[in-house]
Amino acid sequence: MMGKCELCGRENELTFHHLIPVTLHKNKWFKKNYTREEMSQGINLCKHDCHKEIHRLIGEKEMGRSFNTIKKLMSHSKVKKYINYIKTQ
Repeated sequence: MMGKCELCGRENELTFHHLIPVTLHKNKWFKKNYTREEMSQGINLCKHDCHKEIHRLIGEKEMGRSFNTIKKLMSHSKVKKYINYIKTQ
C-alpha cells in the first residue's frame, strides 16, 4: 500500500506497525495492563525505512511499555535523530 508515512511524512510503500508488538500480546503483563483494542493500535510506516529502523533502535518490550504511542515514539532521542535524517533523503 502506498501513502504518507506517519513518522517521517514521506510518500512511500507503507506497512502497519503495532505500537505494542504482536509478540507481546500474550504476555501476562501486557494482557493485564492493556485492552485488546489498545494492543491492536498502530500506525502506517515506510516499509523499508522507518519500520525497520524503529525495530532496530528500540527493543520490543521497551517499545511496548514506554513507546506505545506515536507521540512517545517520536520523543525517543534516537528516533528523533533518525526522522531528521530520513526527511532529507
